[in-house]
Amino acid sequence: MERNLIFESWCLSGQKVYYMTKATTVHLPAIQKHIEHLRQGFKFWPTLEKGTPPAMGDFRWPAELILSTWYQAGNGKPPENGLEYRTGQSGGGFDKLDFKFLPEAQHTAAGVDIDLSLPLNRRGFDREIEIPVPWYGGGMSFGSISEQVMRARAMAATEWGTFTSTGEGGYPDSLVPYKDHIITQIATGMFGVREQTIQYAPIVEFKYAQGAKPGLGGHLLGDKTTVTVAKMRESVPWVSLFSPFPFHSVYSVEDHRKHVDWVKTINPEALVSVKVSTPTDVDMVAVGSYYAGAHIVHLDGSYGGTGAAPEIAKKNIAMPIEFAIPKVHKYLLGENIRDEITVMASGGVRSAYDIAKAIALGADGVVLGTADLISMGCTRCSNCERGRGCPFGLTTTDPELSLLIEPEWGAQRISNLYASYAGQLRDILRRLGLKSIRELRGRTDLLRYNN
Repeated sequence: MERNLIFESWCLSGQKVYYMTKATTVHLPAIQKHIEHLRQGFKFWPTLEKGTPPAMGDFRWPAELILSTWYQAGNGKPPENGLEYRTGQSGGGFDKLDFKFLPEAQHTAAGVDIDLSLPLNRRGFDREIEIPVPWYGGGMSFGSISEQVMRARAMAATEWGTFTSTGEGGYPDSLVPYKDHIITQIATGMFGVREQTIQYAPIVEFKYAQGAKPGLGGHLLGDKTTVTVAKMRESVPWVSLFSPFPFHSVYSVEDHRKHVDWVKTINPEALVSVKVSTPTDVDMVAVGSYYAGAHIVHLDGSYGGTGAAPEIAKKNIAMPIEFAIPKVHKYLLGENIRDEITVMASGGVRSAYDIAKAIALGADGVVLGTADLISMGCTRCSNCERGRGCPFGLTTTDPELSLLIEPEWGAQRISNLYASYAGQLRDILRRLGLKSIRELRGRTDLLRYNN
């Protein structure tokens, strides 16, 4: 059976035009067969019956960490067959840190509940929002990933009572049923920013910079700017889109405050998050965001990003996240405002152990992105910048490849991964003699450096 997918466009006069091409003809049985084979692989490879695939992953996400994430996404717990699920093989960053676990006699008693909840508003004004786990989903825009993936992330966030972010590409209508768990992102390009979607949002995030492209802004190649994506972004199809760096309306804390006031005028109930990269003066940026009225400072390090982010930027610009977190934490402590703002960290958080390490360094919680994609089959092949480059239907705008991800299936995979992370975090806290994730913040004395 074949199905023709019909797309809509707009002519210059404003009249809606429908069109169909041979490229949009989908052979549904072939798609279903491909889906079945992929899902069989997601179950088979973590068994290690054939070893690890030789070309899978990279040093930060090696094959074993990818396979163990697939296992967790399928089973809701870490693997027990020897697969490494804690660290990668980068030789730096979180991979060089470990915990000083206490002797078993000093562990928190098994009958004691371990609290993982995290308040996102510490300002003493505006609405109170608390999430039951110390993480939420980071911004990945419509165009950089498929709408099916966005829905899967939104469904998982809703199930867990946390959040996921739209990224800078607009707010597809299919996300509206999950609006209480969607962060609306406003970036410098203002793509898809509408008053209505700001009013939907419990949290509005200003993206001043991203760790994978610090100082470069956002970039979506024309190959991924389909008619549907262009319509959402109020742009022109098949033309590359850039979000400039920085906001050219913000050059001071006062200008920053105007942005916050603008959002609060449209949606007085919204919390405001500020996403920044990690320059050497990131501590000053965090303080400035506090005085501008932000509730959340989101530090985005360079280890994250999809394969569309240029390696030269990820490896040579800005500060590693494990340096930025304690720098900001200590500066906020010195200013006596640390307990009045929530610090979230992202950029290379791949496991429950990375989550715990980021918090021990001084963050309140973390923001997950790539881990969500890994749970749905990503192998880090780094073809994310191409419209038909992703063979798993994740970072694609192609209507045929997008069908490889069923939102319900993807949501279940993410939810299972979150369950595994939550269980491991409770175990880590118990072995450290702690009763709450909040007690772990800034406890660098519980970390050791592996030479």
